[in-house]
Amino acid sequence: MKQKEKPDPISLVPENDNEQHRQHYRALSARDTRFDGVFFTGVKTTGVYCRPICTAKTPKASSCQFFSSAAAAEAAGFRPCLRCRPELAPYALQQNLAYAIWKKIADGALNEQSVEHLSADVGLSSRQLRRVLMQEFGVSPVELAQTQRLLFAKKLLQETHLGMAEIAYAAGFGSVRRFNALFSQRYQMAPGSLRRTAGSSGEAIVLRLAYRPPYAWNALATYLQGRAMPGLEAVVPEKGQLVYLRTVRLEDKSGWIRVSCLSDKNQLQLEVAPSLTPVLLGVIARVREQFDLEANPGVIQSHLEHDPSLAAIMSVVPGLRVPGAFDHFELAIRAVLGQQVSVAGATTVAGRLVQRYGQPVETPFPALSHHFPTPQDILNLTLDQLAGIGIPGARAACLQKVAAFAAEGGLSRQPAASLQDFVVSMKALPGIGEWTAQYVAMRAMRYADAFPAGDLGLQKAAARFDPDQPLRWTERQLYQHAAVWSPWRAYGALLLWQSLNEEHPQ
Repeated sequence: MKQKEKPDPISLVPENDNEQHRQHYRALSARDTRFDGVFFTGVKTTGVYCRPICTAKTPKASSCQFFSSAAAAEAAGFRPCLRCRPELAPYALQQNLAYAIWKKIADGALNEQSVEHLSADVGLSSRQLRRVLMQEFGVSPVELAQTQRLLFAKKLLQETHLGMAEIAYAAGFGSVRRFNALFSQRYQMAPGSLRRTAGSSGEAIVLRLAYRPPYAWNALATYLQGRAMPGLEAVVPEKGQLVYLRTVRLEDKSGWIRVSCLSDKNQLQLEVAPSLTPVLLGVIARVREQFDLEANPGVIQSHLEHDPSLAAIMSVVPGLRVPGAFDHFELAIRAVLGQQVSVAGATTVAGRLVQRYGQPVETPFPALSHHFPTPQDILNLTLDQLAGIGIPGARAACLQKVAAFAAEGGLSRQPAASLQDFVVSMKALPGIGEWTAQYVAMRAMRYADAFPAGDLGLQKAAARFDPDQPLRWTERQLYQHAAVWSPWRAYGALLLWQSLNEEHPQ
């Protein structure tokens, strides 16, 4: 038998692999939203690359070449489509090392550090890191970073009123000259030709962030509403829908954001204070995580619907996401404050912490008045001061242990770190048990397989679907039953919580 030729590393779907080529062409022809961001189509006759949902006339199959990333398409000489705008596509994050590294680079990891420093951060040599990315995407770390900078700059050109210098630096370019040169070279047009929006520099920056439908916005916003820490964040009704507001302090910049849902466009609208312009890339990365925009609901549902109880919930609330956290430290502190108390009780105590020890800030929203205390702020307080917000002394001591853990980098997820690695490291802190560690892993660290089986609400919800069981399952029963949900157990947890009509712990 003739040996199959080794595929071109740049192309996700080699042209000599006819079955995979046909599968992706069918998705392209159907404009299937499930594949948005999963692959990109290079059209040989036009020299542009598109998202699978592009509304342009579908090209012939023989004119298509499929790629696993925008960077791979650009490395092959294709330019981004101006109609479907590849920079809007949700990320196609998979649970492997290559995609974890890709996300760090996409979020700007190489804007402030070298490939060698990034390699050390992820526990690889620079040679290993380059090999991992080349094998998965067919591009080097620098090529990947350049593509992401250009696409982000293109997004800002088309959606904001920012000046060229602001755009260049916000996108991670070291100079406007370098930005102009690379943009013109790669896209064969001047940056100014894409300018669509004019306005005052004092206006909020308005951006669009795409997701794969369906998206259960009201369910997610309601979940956040019950846990919003007064002074720091709020979920308010506006024009028939819920809108999320919060203060933001990132690096040395201070401001606010407002997030709403454009369901007819399968996008979230993000409004950002102008003062946060220099850290826009970081703000967007955190919002994408908080609102779980990279989830692929079709893939998750196809796996979880084999459990009849979960299938019933999904039919009522399709597109349910796992609410994340804008700041890992905030969520970890909130989780500790929520131990063995109600959601309302934890919210009240967290609000006291914010308003007594957070930094005051002025915003255009009456509900937003403070930033969350930093880890150092918590460490600078006495145990009596912390206990004064209404918590036991042991829990106050635990807060300081968590603050020290965060200050030492314990809440910064490393691509090579497993869920179990994180849970073990966090449980080593006095006062942190399995429930807290799994909850933080699920919402802050974004481990899709995290599962707080010790949660009373989950145990009660699971028992409701089994008439032969008592009022609630044991932790062991629930853990064993949920094993088949892996690697999406966090979504199974949210579905069970969603099935409850009453409040559940934390």
